[in-house]
This record gives sequence, structure tokens and C-alpha cells, in this order.
Amino acid sequence: MTVVLKHAHRWDVSPPEAVRIQEELRRHVVPAGGLEAVRAVAGLDVGFHGALARAAVAIYSFPALDLLQETVAERPVEFPYVPGLLSFREGPAALAALERVTVAWDILLCDAQGIAHPRRLGLASHLGVLLDRPSVGCAKSRLVGEHGPVGEAAGSRAPLLSGEEVIGAVVRTRRGVRPVYVSIGHRVDLPSAIQLVLTCTRGYRLPEPTRRAHRLASGGRG
Repeated sequence: MTVVLKHAHRWDVSPPEAVRIQEELRRHVVPAGGLEAVRAVAGLDVGFHGALARAAVAIYSFPALDLLQETVAERPVEFPYVPGLLSFREGPAALAALERVTVAWDILLCDAQGIAHPRRLGLASHLGVLLDRPSVGCAKSRLVGEHGPVGEAAGSRAPLLSGEEVIGAVVRTRRGVRPVYVSIGHRVDLPSAIQLVLTCTRGYRLPEPTRRAHRLASGGRG
């Protein structure tokens, strides 16, 4: 399926230019939208294997969570490791994996940050804006922000704050597991992002689409 970019840019740029691109793209993030039209979720994760970035996409029906398709793509890593600029290492492989998808999907769920990022443009927001498609970040660890305690029951949450700004939510997807960090990517509001993550979670800490994508990106199968 051809990937059409609304806000295309070069990936072979210097770190200062990458920061400039992030500052420009963040202005296009739309923090609004629900799940009414969502029938399929594209889970995405990117792993690194030496000099290669390996991106995987797992498409699931929603809310039934039947696996519809999975794709994998590898690309050479050409951008240095710079905290806050990881999307420039991951983006080319992620777009290549999405290019191989042949079934329709409605929202992108990334094992990455959305606006819970120093410049409010983690990979989920970056890809969402480039594609102009709804997207959500569901990360395993915190990049920025502070939060209070999170209840032990599944579905418990606490706001993730940067000063007085709410940049995401810390969500307990299962009792007895560490919470995940959910944030808006693009064209979705925070309550809907949380609902998506919780609806896609089945017996594990991570939602099924990104859990499977993570395993594929890490080199696992099935």
C-alpha cells in the first residue's frame, strides 16, 4: 500500500536540522479525535540489529483483535543516537514497513512516545503528522514528565505532567505489572488514546498490536 506523506522531509540531516524539523512538525499535531471510525489498528515497533533498524507492523481488527497482517522492513541506520531524536533513526524503517501493508488500517499505535517528548514530537506524533493519520504512543518507559501514584487495579491511571501541562497518562494495563506511558500522537484525544490501549490489551502488559510488533522487530516469530 503506497504511503502518502503530507509533510515530507529529508531524513539524512544533522541533529540541529532534525530539531528544527521537529519544532516545525509539532505545530501540526492535532490533539483531538475519537475511535468511532476505528476498525483496524496498526501496531508498530522498531528494533536495532547492529547497523540495521528493523521495523515491524502488526494489523489487528478492532475491537475484536483478530490478526489481519504483519510486515517487517529493515533499513540501514544513518542517524546518530541522540536522545530526543530517535525518530530520525527509526522513521525510515517504520515507513518502509507501513509501505508493505496491504490491508486498510485506521489508527497507528506505536511502541514509542507521542507528545510525551521534550519537543512534543516522539515517533508516534512524528509519523502521525507525516501521514496525517490518527496515532497513539504507548511507551514502556518515561522520557519526560512527572506523575503521582498509579492504582494497582487494571485501568488505573495518573496524569503525566510537564509543569502544569498534561502530556500523557501513566496507565496500569494489568494488576501486578508496571504501567505504560500513553500519549497523544496525532488526531486523537487523550481519553481515546487510553481507551485504545486498554481495549487492545489482552492478558499482557502491552497492547496486542505493539506486543506482536515488538516481538517481530526483535527478531521473533508468531
